[in-house]
Amino acid sequence: MSEAAVIIRLDRPSRVYEPGDVLSCEFFVEGLHACMVKSVEVSVLWHTQGKGEEDLAVHQFHQFSAEDASCCDPLNPQQFRTVLPNSPLSYRGRIIDIRWCVRVRVFLHRGREVVGEQAFQLGSSPRVAAPVPAAATVSAS
Repeated sequence: MSEAAVIIRLDRPSRVYEPGDVLSCEFFVEGLHACMVKSVEVSVLWHTQGKGEEDLAVHQFHQFSAEDASCCDPLNPQQFRTVLPNSPLSYRGRIIDIRWCVRVRVFLHRGREVVGEQAFQLGSSPRVAAPVPAAATVSAS
């Protein structure tokens, strides 16, 4: 068996969405046979990255079992869509980042799994600039 891979395609090549937008995507798995799949999970989530503890929250989650043969056929592309929330917005800072992604986890028999992620940006906030040193002040005495 060749190496399995989850392919996720978002509906916007820019991968930039605003709060309230509908995110649509398509996903499929290369390198697997349908009989190998036990279940599939699809989620839209955000997580923090940087200093301190990592936070993670799931916005939308769907799980499909092998009984739903059309959904667990890795050769059959599946559609997924969700309305994106108002917050938290994507953020790239000096200490912490907030990142959004679509994650697809394919659970195989014997406890194995294949995971794919596709990052996207929620909101069009610019990257935080480095702080500018304060100008020296002179006081008259």
